[in-house]
Amino acid sequence: MDFTVKTYKELLSALIKQQYHFQHFSEFILAPKERSIVLRHDVDLLPFNSLAFAKIQAENNVKASYYFRAVPESWNEDVIKEIYSLGHEIGYHYECLTTCNGDMKEAIVDFENNLTSLRRLAPVSTICMHGSPMSKWDSKDLWKHANYRDYDIIGEPYFDVDFQKVYYLTDTGRRWDGEKVSVRDKVNLGSSLSFHATQQIIDAANNGQLPNQIMFTCHPQRWTDNKLKWGKELVVQNLKNQVKRFLIK
Repeated sequence: MDFTVKTYKELLSALIKQQYHFQHFSEFILAPKERSIVLRHDVDLLPFNSLAFAKIQAENNVKASYYFRAVPESWNEDVIKEIYSLGHEIGYHYECLTTCNGDMKEAIVDFENNLTSLRRLAPVSTICMHGSPMSKWDSKDLWKHANYRDYDIIGEPYFDVDFQKVYYLTDTGRRWDGEKVSVRDKVNLGSSLSFHATQQIIDAANNGQLPNQIMFTCHPQRWTDNKLKWGKELVVQNLKNQVKRFLIK
């Protein structure tokens, strides 16, 4: 079974054995290590799943970055503060054009307000767009009319990472080769390396076949050892993938 917490622990262990540096995204932006991994987590749903991941990482002296949406399904202040206390980075997973129905001025105000609220809980110096695949609005377009650096933000992955040099792996679509079912979580990679299952990444790590710089994007709500929840996530994600294929076409 893929996308279990057990499998994630095996993946993390394999990466640790390869002696990568695990950097917060903000650290990577400012001073990237030659052999480095950024563990990015988009907390779309089920924030306690993210807390479980954060604890596993902290137990292994691994640092990661967690991006919270300003919606009840994600925003849990106790979880945010505890993840920060474990040594991880907190970021804002913005979707303002979607929540404001494309109103640019309102979206910028919404961004400012949510960022201020999040900074009351933890320092925030990086942000990341939430794809909102069912929305016609792409929240990255916000930065055609504003500059996130004016808010003391130093990095946004879709603008500030050269994915020709940094290998990108995302579990979007509940697979590691989900670009065909991704509406917005897409980058132009400089590598033809491709994986479908987590075990393939583990095997590549164990064989020393992974690139020197990698960004992993995980959605912790997908990962569980509970068989009923695992099955529900599988069915729901497969249905979502069919809808996204239609939207992409």
